[in-house]
Amino acid sequence: MGNYSISLVNLPLHFLGFVIELWVRSKEIFEKEERSSSKGGLSGKKSNAAFMKPLQPSEALGKVVGTKAIPRTQVVKKLWEYIKKNDLQDKKNRRNINADANLKPIFGKSQFRCSK
Repeated sequence: MGNYSISLVNLPLHFLGFVIELWVRSKEIFEKEERSSSKGGLSGKKSNAAFMKPLQPSEALGKVVGTKAIPRTQVVKKLWEYIKKNDLQDKKNRRNINADANLKPIFGKSQFRCSK
């Protein structure tokens, strides 16, 4: 196998400009990815601090998720754990949740959809 090289001398000027523009853009993208990977995230995005802020649950919600202040993401996780542990999903339509005595004061209904 021989060494292959491209001579830029014989290329049309507009094509040469296109190649240089691609090279500059790829270099910018590479540098941007390096900066974002050094920040610690996969995509360089920050997590939303509002979701991670610990909040004190109400008395009714505290019966289900605990009385300690926790972030909203953990509230949802603990709600699902409670629903699955107590087998509260409707047997026919799994998107519906049958509220027990602890969930009824929170949602105000005996049955609700988990997407709302």
